[in-house]
Amino acid sequence: MSWQSELDELRAREAFARQMGGPDKVKRQHDGGRLTVRERIEGVLDAGSFHEVGGIAGKASYDDAGNLTGLQAANCVFGRGMIAGRPVVVCGDDFTVRGGSADATIKEKTVMAEQMANEFRLPIIRIIEGSGGGGSVKTIETTGRANLPGRVAGTAGYHWASVNLGTVPVVALGLGSVAGLGAARLAASHYSVMTKTTSAMFVAGPPVVERIGQKLTKQELGGWEIQTRAGAVDHAVDTEAEAFACSRRFLSYLPSSIYATPPVVACAESSNRRDEALLKVIPKDRRRVYKMRTIIETLVDHDSFFEMGQMFGRSIITGLARIDGRSVALMAGDPYHYAGAWTADACAKIIRFVDLAQTFHLPVVHLVDCPGFLVGLEAEKTATIRAGVRAMAALDQCTVPWCSIIVRNVFGVAGALHQPPGRLALRYAWPSGHWGSLPLEGGIEAAYRADIDAAPDPQAKLAEIEERLNRLRSPFRSAETFWVEEIIDPRDTRKLLCEFVHLAEPLLTPGRASFTMRP
Repeated sequence: MSWQSELDELRAREAFARQMGGPDKVKRQHDGGRLTVRERIEGVLDAGSFHEVGGIAGKASYDDAGNLTGLQAANCVFGRGMIAGRPVVVCGDDFTVRGGSADATIKEKTVMAEQMANEFRLPIIRIIEGSGGGGSVKTIETTGRANLPGRVAGTAGYHWASVNLGTVPVVALGLGSVAGLGAARLAASHYSVMTKTTSAMFVAGPPVVERIGQKLTKQELGGWEIQTRAGAVDHAVDTEAEAFACSRRFLSYLPSSIYATPPVVACAESSNRRDEALLKVIPKDRRRVYKMRTIIETLVDHDSFFEMGQMFGRSIITGLARIDGRSVALMAGDPYHYAGAWTADACAKIIRFVDLAQTFHLPVVHLVDCPGFLVGLEAEKTATIRAGVRAMAALDQCTVPWCSIIVRNVFGVAGALHQPPGRLALRYAWPSGHWGSLPLEGGIEAAYRADIDAAPDPQAKLAEIEERLNRLRSPFRSAETFWVEEIIDPRDTRKLLCEFVHLAEPLLTPGRASFTMRP
């Protein structure tokens, strides 16, 4: 006796599931400029590597004789696959089936995807569209009751999403309108991407918001510019294919879980590479800005800098990079925004970035240009000092190896946070380094008011005092008393950073750190 008839039924059920919401709904998805969930999974994974789990779960229909006549698959597709030959879990919403809402959701599928990633120690990629299996007004009518939020499977989903932030890399792609639970799943990630013209994210969409008197389009309420500038989403791209490429690249810098160390890739570049442009990149006129990203690209392995959160907290640049083939977490001051001063948003960005480095054992490289915390009424309204001391605590708690290169300014409390307090961090200063408890500008008038007022030419006296103090502020004077350990030729920076990553490598211990990532 053969089991062929059962296998035939299995294949029939699989065929129904692959039809998703049916030809009309698939066409509507394509007409809206969006791929289907199965096309997205194929796009993000290595070709032919997807192994689906629970593919025939859904709502079946039968004739009077009990024979299968159709199957409406659940609106979640998940399974395992490969990215660059490394195993991952991928879980995607099928918007062609009831718009990804609760009516067609089997919550256990998303829970199992998160649990599988956690217990097999694999990165997870969430492809999110709709409410991500969240609520729908129609659910009340179809079930005959209202759900109490957080009951059973919902609570388990929150639990595993939270635990995974401290265990495995989590990537989230917002590839359509994302609301409610879907928005929470998008934000609860280490790296998130949305598409510029076809996606939006919000706690509740325009119809709900209109009830409180705000009539807005999807883009006005939660488009990519809103969400990336607010820091809710890390990056926005033009196409879904670009989103897939960003996901793959982000994961290439990280271990599969906290129980491994970041991968090392071959590097054909010399660690002794010197770039003459570094001698002139910092203007002698301290009022002039310069391009920090040019310095970053010069120091790291060619084309290896992967920036994160570019539109948020813009006075600090953060991203992943490779130095001699080793992954590092790199942060740098950006003088184009508030002269590099730390805002409340910049502090929040730094905290999250240091948490990422700590969670996945990434050495930190900090290119320092920080004139202090932002000052003024806006800084006080946003509680910059509270955000700043939280950043101080994050640096103090982190244990990964740290190397700071002082490029220009280091002033005040924020300047003091150019390296973790209380433990060894390598530190080098360029001759352009400029530091102190506070900038001279504005302070001279207060400290030397009597001398300035008594002078025949107050402006000339002010200039004389400023020149005298600036001579005393030479980095070489600080080096005399070991306030700064090494002043270096900027052209030697890459060589020293390559040495740093090799010194750091034996110290990167797999396992759970004393604290891990939160959203």
